[in-house]
Amino acid sequence: MSTVQTPPRAAAAQQAQRVGIRRAVIAAMIGTVIEWFDYALYGAAAGLIINKLFFPNMSAVGGTLAAFATFAVGFFIRPLGGVIISHFGDKFGRKPALIFTIVLMGFSTAGMGLLPTYAQVGIAAPILLVLLRLGQGFGAGAEYAGAVTLVAEYVPERHKGMLTGMLQSASLIGVTLASLSFLAATAVPEDMLMSWTWRVPFLLSAVLFFVALYIRERLDETPEYIAAMERAAKEKKQQKIPLGELLRNSPREVFWGFLSVTGHNANAYILAAFSLSYMTANAGMTRAAALFVVMFSSAVGVVLTPVAGAISDRIGYSKVYIFGAVFMMLYAFPLFGLLSTGSLVVAVLAMSIAYGIGFSGLAGAQGAFLANLFETRTRFSGIALARELNGLAIGGPTPFIAATLVAAAGGSPKLVAAFLMVCCALTVLSIVAVQGRAVHRSTVHEAGVHEAGHAD
Repeated sequence: MSTVQTPPRAAAAQQAQRVGIRRAVIAAMIGTVIEWFDYALYGAAAGLIINKLFFPNMSAVGGTLAAFATFAVGFFIRPLGGVIISHFGDKFGRKPALIFTIVLMGFSTAGMGLLPTYAQVGIAAPILLVLLRLGQGFGAGAEYAGAVTLVAEYVPERHKGMLTGMLQSASLIGVTLASLSFLAATAVPEDMLMSWTWRVPFLLSAVLFFVALYIRERLDETPEYIAAMERAAKEKKQQKIPLGELLRNSPREVFWGFLSVTGHNANAYILAAFSLSYMTANAGMTRAAALFVVMFSSAVGVVLTPVAGAISDRIGYSKVYIFGAVFMMLYAFPLFGLLSTGSLVVAVLAMSIAYGIGFSGLAGAQGAFLANLFETRTRFSGIALARELNGLAIGGPTPFIAATLVAAAGGSPKLVAAFLMVCCALTVLSIVAVQGRAVHRSTVHEAGVHEAGHAD
């Protein structure tokens, strides 16, 4: 009996593959939108609302630092969430893990919109706030890693940079939506804002959650994961603990992957979270103006990040990744110099350059770079561990570190700029160290499954 497909069957198979790829990309993107909507929304609220409603007995500086400290709290739990959820994602499949992350993040963020304030329940208010931040962090710890894994295992190799880069665009869409919703919420009298309108953006996140849940429930498991598990079954390989296998077989990849995200995390959280506080408290801009700056400039990043990913498909992931890091090293001091002018036009230009060139370069190639570091059986765990440990060390604490450095420098941003430069230098070092180092991975192409790959 012939195994050659007839043209109608071949066409049907190609159509099914296209549908699977499209569904995977959409499912991954909307989850990333929610992750960053949650974090950008809380980052925007931290220095403007959370400090006053949940830490009213502190000074203005102390309340802001406490609010940013609760922002960092979510990052302390992220590695644990990433390790536990990615364990199930590597052992039992990508789909159930990704459904769990979206449920946990959606519940936690919507719950923040229902929280009583310090004036209503006293010390219980910040305690409940921290618990929900922990829930957000636990779920988000596996979200991006799962999204990158899902897309990387569905799409053709020649489009991997562009399509995984779209996930970083999705993060900026989340930032833009959070900024836009918070801009609308703050366009009311102060007493109304502090009374109830600050809750609306948090509650609206429930809409995104239900859409994401619906899409993810319709997903099929990735072809590459199915092939890897079938191959392991034929070879009678048992995978009891994916994390143990990862650390035995790929310790260097985990280490360099961890370091490679340093510049991106510092840059992303300075742009998305700390810049709002700096522009309002130190540059004299209004709350609405600062939110508009972040919203507009992040939209520039939405457009240009997949472009950077597409370029990385042609010239190499490492080259584009390094370019983004080097650019932000050179641009760190000019960025804060421009923001310090307090001019809306200058701030929009400065932040648009940071997002359009620096962020897009760091983010556009990152997903494909990390996905190619790890083999299929431990990819989810590898990306989650590398990214979330760095998020714990750099990402979450960055707004707090930046606010502390500005206070220590008497309002000057020079120490923050130096901090960003050091973080980007670590990214360059790690990419150079791992570049050209062959790793074993399984890639699905339209024609079938084969073993091949490298970090670039």
